[in-house]
Amino acid sequence: MSRFSKSDCLEDLRCRILSTELEPGLDLDEAKLSQQYEMSRTPLREVLQRLQGEGFVVMSENRGAKVASMDIAVLRTFFQTAPMIYANVARLACENRTGRQIDALKTAQLAFSTAAKSSDAAAAALANHQFHATIGEMAHNTYLVASLARLQIDHTRMSQTFYRPAAASEAMLVLKAVEQHDAMIGAIEAREGALAIDFTLQHWDLSRDRMERFVRPDPLPVDVISFKDRTNAL
Repeated sequence: MSRFSKSDCLEDLRCRILSTELEPGLDLDEAKLSQQYEMSRTPLREVLQRLQGEGFVVMSENRGAKVASMDIAVLRTFFQTAPMIYANVARLACENRTGRQIDALKTAQLAFSTAAKSSDAAAAALANHQFHATIGEMAHNTYLVASLARLQIDHTRMSQTFYRPAAASEAMLVLKAVEQHDAMIGAIEAREGALAIDFTLQHWDLSRDRMERFVRPDPLPVDVISFKDRTNAL
């Protein structure tokens, strides 16, 4: 009997991709995964097909499965689209949220706050993912929720950079994100659509620059090779 059910395997692979344990563009060895999850190839292939439908992996007959990559075209579209999706989801969440969903959002925020304050980058990114997914559920809009779900795959992977601060000033931004979540909850609970949009866009701006470093790391210093040595090296 398999140690993992298909649903367990599906959830575990989602988490491994979102945390970038399985890196963007990585070729997935089905034989190895089958052994890891103690699962035969047929149900594993069904799991991978489900992940393909959700946007986590790409499958082809000739090359098998690989983790969805984040190339320049994809990321350009991501940065253009994300604020529009998040803002509209927040507005609709204010109009359609239920009391039970507010409770779920506060639970997600508690998990996020705990992970962020303990500097657990992977847990913080996943908890942030759940927080925004819960707001998506509040919107009750099939088209926006589908777009949000795909958007969040890349957002969560890039946000690993944000939750691994390299300086005290960057650590303060993580704590600011916790405060902004609380403000968003308050606006949604009060059904203040304009306020929720404003807080959401502030939240997006807070992490945008750090996420861009995922794709555009700091350049090498100009004096890596002195001008004198560079002349001699030619």
